[in-house]
Amino acid sequence: MAVGITVGPITAEIGTGSFVHAFFSTVSVHCEPNGWGTRYPRLMNHLYQGYLSHSQAAEALEELQDAHAVLDKVSPSKVVWDVEDLSAQPPWGTNISSDITSLGNYFVSSTGRDLFALLKEILQLSIDRQKDATLG
Repeated sequence: MAVGITVGPITAEIGTGSFVHAFFSTVSVHCEPNGWGTRYPRLMNHLYQGYLSHSQAAEALEELQDAHAVLDKVSPSKVVWDVEDLSAQPPWGTNISSDITSLGNYFVSSTGRDLFALLKEILQLSIDRQKDATLG
């Protein structure tokens, strides 16, 4: 079953639960040296847990943009599939498209959208419409 992110009547499909967990695991391991949610509390402790108030969406968007800038400099071979099991690998292993040049463009939704672009668009929608975001 696919996980999506919803703002008001709009839902954007992301992918499987393990894929979503891998995205946030990768962000945490490579961007938060002091542990999950220490640098990006709105993304990691609110949105990942399923709910982000629209009043926190602007800060979450800044966190997302910062994480994207960091991950843009990290090799795709450094993907983290599960923060609790760092030996876990994606189902496709290292067989990835040559278009993937960093962890900044590694994650693509089940509908073919760059995940950072999708999340940026949804968070901006949350800000503009003053509607909360839910992940699930």
